[in-house]
Parts: sequence; C-alpha cells; structure tokens
Amino acid sequence: MRKLAMALTVGVFSVPVAAHAECGEVSITEMNWASAQVVTAVSAFLMEQGYGCAVAVIPSDTVPAVTSVAENNEPDIVTELWLNSTGDAYARLEEEGRVVRLGEVLDPGGVEGWWIPTYVVEEHPELATIEGVLANPELVGGQFNNCPDGWGCRIVNDNLIPALDLEAHGIAVFNHGSGETLATSLASAYQDGEPWFGYYWGPTAVLGRYDMTKVELGPVDPEIHAANQNADNPNPGISDFPPAPVLTSVTADFQEREPEVAELMSRVTFETSTMSELLAWKDANTASVEETTVYFLTNYTDVWTGWINEEAKANLANLIE
Repeated sequence: MRKLAMALTVGVFSVPVAAHAECGEVSITEMNWASAQVVTAVSAFLMEQGYGCAVAVIPSDTVPAVTSVAENNEPDIVTELWLNSTGDAYARLEEEGRVVRLGEVLDPGGVEGWWIPTYVVEEHPELATIEGVLANPELVGGQFNNCPDGWGCRIVNDNLIPALDLEAHGIAVFNHGSGETLATSLASAYQDGEPWFGYYWGPTAVLGRYDMTKVELGPVDPEIHAANQNADNPNPGISDFPPAPVLTSVTADFQEREPEVAELMSRVTFETSTMSELLAWKDANTASVEETTVYFLTNYTDVWTGWINEEAKANLANLIE
C-alpha cells in the first residue's frame, strides 16, 4: 500500500495515471464536512486511477451545489447530497429531467435517535426500547442528554419529551449548550463505564468510536415526525427518527456522456456505520482526508472493489498488491 499512499501524496487527483480515451474531464463536489470529503477523495481516486478521468474537485455546500447545477448544469457529480436540506429545488431538477439520482451514498442514510452505551444494554436488555427506559430510569442515570438550542433535533426532542412524559417517569432533561458538551458527556460516561442516555446522530466520529445502541422509540410515522419538527406543534406525538436520504446525483448530460463512470458512482455506497468508523479513525489519528482515503482503500478492499468494473480493477492492480 506504500504505492497507494504515494499516489495520493503526489497529487494523483489532478494527473490520472491510467487514462483511457473513453473518460474525459469530470467535475465533482467536495462538501465542507469530513464524511463528504472522504466520499469525494475516494471517488476521485477511483475515477482517475481506475477509469482514467481528469477530475476537478469543486468545494461546495448543499444549497450552492444545487443552485450551480440549476444555473450552470455543473458540476457533473454532486455527492453526499442530504435530500432533507435541499427544499424543493432538487426535486424540481429531477422533475425537469436535468439530474439523475444514482443512489444513496450512505446506507441507510443519515441516522439520528436516542442512544445508550451498548455495555449498558448488554447488562439490561430491556433498555433497548423506550418502554424499558421509562420503566427503569435509574439504569440510564435518570437523565436525558438533549440537543443544544437552535438545532433541528432540539425541536423534535422537545416534542418527544412531553409525548413520552419523560420527566414524570423520573428522567430529567439536560439541555446541552453545544455539540461539544454533548459529545464530551457521552465520552466521559463511556470512559467511566457509566450509563448515558441521549440524542446523537451519524455518521460521526463519536458513533464510530463508541459502541452505542439506538433505543427503539416505536415505528416511524412520517406525519407525526413532520409535525414534531414544528416548535409550535400543539399535539406532540411519538415517532422514531427516519433515516435521512443522502444521495449521489449527476446531471443527465453527464450520465449520457460518461455512462461507465455514472455506473461506478451509482455503486459508491458507504454503510453509515463504516463512515462513522472512518471518521473516528481520522479523528484519533489526526489524519488528513488523503490519509483517511488510503486507510479506507487499504482496509476495506472488499467494499470498494465491488464498485469498479474489470478494466478499472486491472488499472488498479499494481497499486493494491
């Protein structure tokens, strides 16, 4: 794998080493958060080294990326597109036939919910459901760790808390002042082997570092969950958090121009838990995106070799010896 690391280090993202005539220039977003940067780095490496594309990485964010596609029909590829953050703009592009949804880059998507350390659930299996938590508040420390004010999850939680009557069941609500204190409280409890109960989401380094069990709140009810996102909801209800779809999308022109690369990108899917593991490794090792890409390509060969075609495997063979 030293050759792989060297290829990334010397800037292979701008100079493909295995070019073949079918693939020309390709532009792909790099959203400004860690998981998206890893997705883009891995995808760019495979496109350049496996398919011979000249890849241009375009720093972006969700709304600017969708706006750019709408106004300029570029970049060619938008990946880690969180559908719940696009409003109606992306849906209109699909309806107009200007973009094609290739698939979900995170499986099952963005996850969020209420969690307990797995070591606590192993000792007390009944805590895997909210009914078990409500019946045994002392086993979860008698406290729910809530999101900071201003976060979307705070609104949902503030509707779920009275719907489940948490405080009447002996569970006090602690509203964290920041994401940092929320993460620190979980890490501190975990390191001391203590109970912890609260909200978290993934993919994140925290869920990659600590083995947590998602508490079953009951079935997902889309109408109730939508209502719970309203701070003025007059009738809060109980619904678990549905996974958030996270897409890879391409322009229709690109799919027609580069069908093999579009097929590759339709297969680039990370399990959400795997991405959390990668983020945890990146954080623990103070690693760059490129170093994390090497780590993924080295340690998850069985995952990404299933994404590429036979010609790409041949092009990459000398790098994965």
